[in-house]
Amino acid sequence: MQVVGALTPDAGLLVTSTLTGLAADISLHRWQRGMVSIFSRIRADVTVRQVLRDFLLVSGLLAMGDQYASASTLPLVFGLLLFYALHFAAQGVAALVRRTRTLPVVTRNVDTAGLRLNPAPPALLLRHAGPRMLWYCLPSTAGLLVAAVLGVPHFAAGGIALSVGLAATALCELLLHLLPSRRPATEAEVLAWFDRWLADYRPTVAMYFSGGAASAYQANMWLGPLASLGGRPVIVLRERFMVQKIAATDVPIVCIPKVAHLMRLEHSTLRVMLHPANSGKTSQVLRIPTIKHAFINHGESDKLSSCNPYAKAYDEVWVAGPAARQRYAQAEVGVDDKDIVEIGRPQLESIAPFSGPPADQKVTVLYAPTWEGWTEDPGNTSVLLAGENLVRALLADPGVRVLYKPHPMTGSVDPKAAAADQRIRALIREANARRGPARTPGRAAQAELARRTAELDAVASAVFPADADGAERMRLQGAPVADHALAVEEATAAWEAAYWDAQEDGGHQVCTGPRPALYSCFNEADLLISDVSSVVSDFLASGKPYAVANTTGLSSAEFREACPTVRAAVILSPDAAEVPAMLESVRNPEKDSMREARAELKEYLLGPDQPSSAVRFRRAVTELSNRAGIHRARMLARGDAVIPAQSATERQGAARPASRQ
Repeated sequence: MQVVGALTPDAGLLVTSTLTGLAADISLHRWQRGMVSIFSRIRADVTVRQVLRDFLLVSGLLAMGDQYASASTLPLVFGLLLFYALHFAAQGVAALVRRTRTLPVVTRNVDTAGLRLNPAPPALLLRHAGPRMLWYCLPSTAGLLVAAVLGVPHFAAGGIALSVGLAATALCELLLHLLPSRRPATEAEVLAWFDRWLADYRPTVAMYFSGGAASAYQANMWLGPLASLGGRPVIVLRERFMVQKIAATDVPIVCIPKVAHLMRLEHSTLRVMLHPANSGKTSQVLRIPTIKHAFINHGESDKLSSCNPYAKAYDEVWVAGPAARQRYAQAEVGVDDKDIVEIGRPQLESIAPFSGPPADQKVTVLYAPTWEGWTEDPGNTSVLLAGENLVRALLADPGVRVLYKPHPMTGSVDPKAAAADQRIRALIREANARRGPARTPGRAAQAELARRTAELDAVASAVFPADADGAERMRLQGAPVADHALAVEEATAAWEAAYWDAQEDGGHQVCTGPRPALYSCFNEADLLISDVSSVVSDFLASGKPYAVANTTGLSSAEFREACPTVRAAVILSPDAAEVPAMLESVRNPEKDSMREARAELKEYLLGPDQPSSAVRFRRAVTELSNRAGIHRARMLARGDAVIPAQSATERQGAARPASRQ
């Protein structure tokens, strides 16, 4: 349209098409980032598009009359060229500023005084070159359009001059951040500061984690047990974005992206490193010979992933109970039985024990299926083959309230799983719409939930300026407020109580996101329906009835034999025919034939109640730390490594032989 408007020449068409193109471009950057990437890949990025728009505008002006002779148009062209030059210069300086503000180590809950961390430049200048060009060229585009309509070149000159001024101001603002007084510490200075912090803090045990954004829950489930160890724990991450994905904690967090910098931990006092997940970057930290490594996993089930051959790379593998020990023995993946330590599941202390059947005969059923996984095994998740039938059968009983909490990664690999998940949500919405009059929570309950939500957000969510980058967040998240994690825990408990009180009586719910948490749903439910996953093992801590969907194609007997976690479960076929009888056994405990089997299976999967899992976890850390101390002493005697001087207490601990359970 612009081409036609410029060649005709037609001022109205030229103005309309230019404004349409500019508005579309701004909209793309706001709402269609994927399309922006596609344009960039075919070399039609925002700069090319804007230059083309300006070229056609100037061409249209030249075709409109003598008042736009080349003599009067040439300054406009040079003005636009100056604007482009300033824009590209600002882009280059922004890259330099980003480089100076990208530190080799990113921290949280660590005092960063001395690193000269200043507020970041506006994000429009530092990180968003495309939108910056679009907004800063608005005056020049407007001036050229007005000139096209009114036939007065001075409007074009004024608009271009204003755009040049904006670009020059942006360049100057970015250049100021390269001044020595405004630049953060250099890489060498940051690494020296990090070495001093390690020497002063003297960490003893670390949790190491690397993964994608959706996997942060795997580390977050271990924050409480890690903090309860006492001593001087630390969390070691590898991806910068993960620093903000870790939930509220008082434990210091350090993110070390580069392997060369990670090796500095070798010369620290760190003795034990705990690994809740395997990742490609795990092998990099396993090279450090002065640290003993234990794989603690982020949940156990009968799936092959729970006995991954990667586990043999660790010094020890910590499992919940005898079931996992037997699972590794049967899998024959190279993990020696002597390297397996049973510690239970210290996260499960918040799960309330079974207190009897529902008093009003209204059963709350939690359907918490796992995700489809990386393989095409139909037995991975029941969402695909059984989910809709199960939910329909549950909704058919007027005395049932359904809580649907899908795995956060459902549909991330298989679009069919995502579609099935959406259909299940639609069934629940339709069932709620069909329900008759029910008790609705009063205004007081809703007000209490709003108040608790605000309190939890205020204490749990870090609030940053809109333009904050990693360095500024690091400055703002220095040494934490005392007992901050405890305050978050108390606020979360208060929010969960208010949340359940504020729900409509008997209303079905789709529970997604971190709130309410899975264990809070456990406490609300009378019955769990799930798949072969760690959800089942964790739910057994409650002693409540549970069911597992069998979508493997095996018979019920074969399914129980192949998957120990389902031995005390009601086995549900894909058609959900067993649901009515299952609900009857929940309402009438005398018909519950699996109670004793659940108690036996709980000890088999999670270990004994005494000593508590927290005690066994601390004991395992202490014993592995003692082993590391002995190993360090031998290395030091051989002169194999430069190891920090030990305190008298540490030397005494290293001299004691480590007992093994």
